[in-house]
Amino acid sequence: MNYTILKKLPSLQEMISDYPLSHTAHEKIEKDRQEIKNILEGKDPRLLIIVGPCSAWPKDAVLEYAEKLLTVNEKVTHALKLVMRVYIQKPRTIKGWMGPSYQPNPFGAPCILEGIRYTREMMVKIVEMGLPIADEALFTHNFRGFLELLSWVAIGARSAEDQEHRIFASFIDCPVGIKNPTHGSLAISVNSIVASQAKHVTFFENDEIETHGNPYAHLVLRGSYYEPNYSISHLSEVKKYMDKHTIKNEAIIIDASHDNCLVNGKKAYQMQGEIIFNILDELKKYPDLKKLMKGFMIESFIKEGNQSMNADFVDLGGLSITDPCLGWDETEKLLFSLANKIEMSV
Repeated sequence: MNYTILKKLPSLQEMISDYPLSHTAHEKIEKDRQEIKNILEGKDPRLLIIVGPCSAWPKDAVLEYAEKLLTVNEKVTHALKLVMRVYIQKPRTIKGWMGPSYQPNPFGAPCILEGIRYTREMMVKIVEMGLPIADEALFTHNFRGFLELLSWVAIGARSAEDQEHRIFASFIDCPVGIKNPTHGSLAISVNSIVASQAKHVTFFENDEIETHGNPYAHLVLRGSYYEPNYSISHLSEVKKYMDKHTIKNEAIIIDASHDNCLVNGKKAYQMQGEIIFNILDELKKYPDLKKLMKGFMIESFIKEGNQSMNADFVDLGGLSITDPCLGWDETEKLLFSLANKIEMSV
């Protein structure tokens, strides 16, 4: 085998027991998952908003952000279902920092054990505050110990065509948003939803199992290499493919960041609010597409923008070290304005 064992890890149960989740928090997660399912089914008219840092680091700043978001959540919950991004794994186009679950100190050596402790403690604290959280399933083999904490799961653009990730989405009892691939094909994007909603025979640990299919697998449009993909023509194309395949609970979340906010090849992250409001205004003319669109994803942190990991000084006060984010003041303004707009339209 072409690897070297670096160290033995404690059992999963030992690691979970170090940072247990209360019974009340378990019940809250089940409630949050059901509320998200109700939104995807069309039983709940609120918008689903996945909002938070590009990457969940450093811990103290992430927890500070969670406290701020919790206060806003109490005031907008009638119109918006807020789920905080707590992304502990980062896909890389080539190579780089893979997130705090692998390297809790981005400027130190990787350490899986410390990463698990660092991220589970952080996630448990946020859930115990009362906020639902989301993460991306970058690797499917290490989901235990974290999946129980999540109310929404993302399958990223680079994983969407991978059969293992599609089976994983079929396997779990949690709403899963699957992004379109980076090349942007909407037909292939819907194929991922079809596969995730289907049953599969596979193996899990020592058992041959049949997954039940996930009727709450849905599409996240995040743009492509060459253009945004939230226009009416893009949404209409998605609708056509979903109708063709008889998708259960047809639903789209629009990622207002990533390639949907590129301008001349550069990420104009400040445009996220403008993109959201433009989409909502356009959808007034298209009731079928408005029914399909269930929410938005927003990259946001305490401080606006981002910083280089190669800088001599690293700001630990909530400035992203990966993608640039909206700052807190702009985020708060956006969420209140969005809640008011939804309230007025009901």
